[in-house]
Amino acid sequence: MKPLLFLILMVLSLAAQAQFDPVTLPLYDKVPNTKPSDEREQIRTQDIALVGKVQEPSIQVFLPSKRNATRQAVVVCPGGGYSVLAYDWEGTDIAKWLNSHGIAAIVLKYRLPSTESQVDPHEVPLMDAQRALRLTRQHAEEWNIDPAQVGVMGFSAGGHLASTLGTHYDHGRASAQDPTEKFSSRPDFLILGYPVISLKEHVAHIGSRNNLLGKSPTDDLVERFSNDLQVTEDTPPTFIFHSQDDTGVPVQHSLLFYQALVEAKVPVEMHLYPKGGHGYSLGINAEGTYTQWPTACIQWLQQLRKSTAPVN
Repeated sequence: MKPLLFLILMVLSLAAQAQFDPVTLPLYDKVPNTKPSDEREQIRTQDIALVGKVQEPSIQVFLPSKRNATRQAVVVCPGGGYSVLAYDWEGTDIAKWLNSHGIAAIVLKYRLPSTESQVDPHEVPLMDAQRALRLTRQHAEEWNIDPAQVGVMGFSAGGHLASTLGTHYDHGRASAQDPTEKFSSRPDFLILGYPVISLKEHVAHIGSRNNLLGKSPTDDLVERFSNDLQVTEDTPPTFIFHSQDDTGVPVQHSLLFYQALVEAKVPVEMHLYPKGGHGYSLGINAEGTYTQWPTACIQWLQQLRKSTAPVN
């Protein structure tokens, strides 16, 4: 084959492949709330890819085919105790599963408060999650997404971040110079997998609490980030799953959030399983009823989509 023809075919092949690869976008032009540091992002790959010391937060966008698309979208927050991110286990694997059901998935690589480069460490995960919701809505038309069907999903400490976003959002600032900041950061629904909810000392996952708030947080800060105490009637509809034998993050966390949602008359569906432990992602290569949560979640999302669809 002639060299020029080979080069043309190679470029066309790479361009075609790029249409199907997930796109990675930075959250900010200039990352806010940071200070100079010699830290560098760390990636450890064993049976799970763990990302630590995130310096440049980003989103990785996974889109289904247009023919399969439901136009729902989910921002996915991996867990890791606010120390690392279980990036494939509770991030990209989840995105591919959502895509298989026609749902767009936006995996959030958020900054961790345990890194040295943060000015106000407890603020940065929420700041990044809010920005991810705004960017998703900003790109809704381009990504074939309904901007009124954008939710957030999180696992363990990522579940704490997702529930924080669901209780600490804003509706955008019309006067903002940055066009992204004009969009609402309120999720339309929450999906919480074995989530950290309360940071009260008697119930908190101490590792997540210490990493997010420090070892001696004020009472006001603990209450602000104990998300069962922040639920209102405007908190989004929620799907929760958890296991009774979870010794990492006790099931009490989900029970507290469920009770708060019921009292606020917010629609909620919760699945509790007797076995499963902590941190099981999709439950593949495992046995037990907890492996059925993905099926129940997709059914819930389908029903939610039907119940909020406009009437013709």
